Amino acid sequence: MNEIEKYEFDRLGYIVIPGFLTSQEIERLASAVDAAEEDALAQADRPPDKISAYGLRYRHNAENGYFVSGAREEGNTLVIEEFFNIDPAFDILVGHGKTMAYISEIVKERPTINNSEIRIRYPGNQTGSHMGGPVSWKHQYAYSGRGIDCMMVRMVYFVHDVGAGQGEFCVVPATHKSNLASPYEGRDPDKEPGMIGLPAKAGDAILFTENLRHGGLTNRSRQTRKTLHVGYGPYWMKSQNHSTMDEEPYILPRTFARYTNEQRLLFRSHQTLLAGSVNDD
Repeated sequence: MNEIEKYEFDRLGYIVIPGFLTSQEIERLASAVDAAEEDALAQADRPPDKISAYGLRYRHNAENGYFVSGAREEGNTLVIEEFFNIDPAFDILVGHGKTMAYISEIVKERPTINNSEIRIRYPGNQTGSHMGGPVSWKHQYAYSGRGIDCMMVRMVYFVHDVGAGQGEFCVVPATHKSNLASPYEGRDPDKEPGMIGLPAKAGDAILFTENLRHGGLTNRSRQTRKTLHVGYGPYWMKSQNHSTMDEEPYILPRTFARYTNEQRLLFRSHQTLLAGSVNDD
């Protein structure tokens, strides 16, 4: 993270990082996302296995180790959580060197992965505005003698172009420093004053603090928008996926067995480290 990026992240609450993924990474991830979508859609007729703390209804695929909500239909979105279990192709994002170079600059305590989502937004879908101003302690942004000091942050990876009108990720810049909650009624990001869309190319990434007010503009195109989201925070923070909120990360034994000790630490909280060695298989 260079000095300009630090300045802009502190000033705005986000940065867009062009050409973050290699062409090989884009190809592998895009193919794995497409396969995960089809596998998740095969669960669509099953009743929900779990209701999240936010009232979202999830279906649990125990064999492939993920939770899914939503459906493939106009105006809807499909969210696949704990996607690392699905395909070893996603392992490139576990301890991804370029990613960790950014995360280590802004999460001062040992960072771990606490959120993993494939977000598939079909035509007509939008993601409502949320966060900004005073937020939960889990999402706070601070600047201290150690520099930028974040709780939860998120990296969004783009596996295809998302241009104007295609459901861009959107933000109200600098609201991570606001002392007041948004006074505007409703959560429609298309109508919220100050909200801007952030077009991205395949291979780009967007890094932002969860304290920032953000959402997703309406996808007015016929293109289905697919992105990968990985969240980070201090090691003692449990899962922040809605399906497994404040539980240990849901990592299957066979998934964990693929990882190096360094990668395993990204899914180990203080409690699990006390319970057993990181060398356990």
